[in-house]
Amino acid sequence: MILFAQLLLAHLLGDFVLQPNAWVADKMQKKHKSVYLYAHLALHGLLAWLFSWSWHFAGYAMLLALLHGLIDLLKLYFQKTNTARYWLLGDQLLHLISILFIVLLYQKIDLRLYVIDQRLWLYASGVLFLTTPASIIIKNIISIWTPTEPNKTNPSDEPTDLQNAGKYIGMLERLFVYFFVVGGNFASIGFLMAAKSIFRFGDLTQAKDRRLTEYVLIGTLISFGFAIAVGYLTLCCLPYFF
Repeated sequence: MILFAQLLLAHLLGDFVLQPNAWVADKMQKKHKSVYLYAHLALHGLLAWLFSWSWHFAGYAMLLALLHGLIDLLKLYFQKTNTARYWLLGDQLLHLISILFIVLLYQKIDLRLYVIDQRLWLYASGVLFLTTPASIIIKNIISIWTPTEPNKTNPSDEPTDLQNAGKYIGMLERLFVYFFVVGGNFASIGFLMAAKSIFRFGDLTQAKDRRLTEYVLIGTLISFGFAIAVGYLTLCCLPYFF
């Protein structure tokens, strides 16, 4: 799969490093009428061809550039201001899929020869559980200790935290801990907890509310405990998936 790595490098250079902001702005405004769109596609095709290091890849490089253009046009015409971040992720995912398609086509790889590792289902179940399901369970467990917001005198005050940030931080920390456990990198769990404690220290000091401090500590320990438990459970179940 060295070709995939070569084309991925060409894509990163063409889509991020060698594409000026002026090109992006012009494409957003003029869409398919932008001359920079076609310059961008030509650059992608040239980079793919050069990085493949094969004269025979020229036609496939042109096909990859065409697919890249279709994906970019889809994004240009359908993305809105409030959906731009989603289209960025979707756009890059489609580009990766198109690169993989070209690699499979060029190297004539038969996917029927590959079998999905059965352990993938176990890992996927652990990851999924530690996202929204674990958030709901933990929220219900600590709901009896939920403190009132300290020093809030005006209900119309603007919130000082990001919307749903705590939920996503919890998901990310559990996923990090989970992969640290299944990967045997236990020392990193302590580093992660220490880093979170440092960032939280200022907030808890400013709040001067012991209940809030205890609430955050309970939530953090339960969250880490869930991730560690699921990680160990995964390791225990792995021998049955061979």
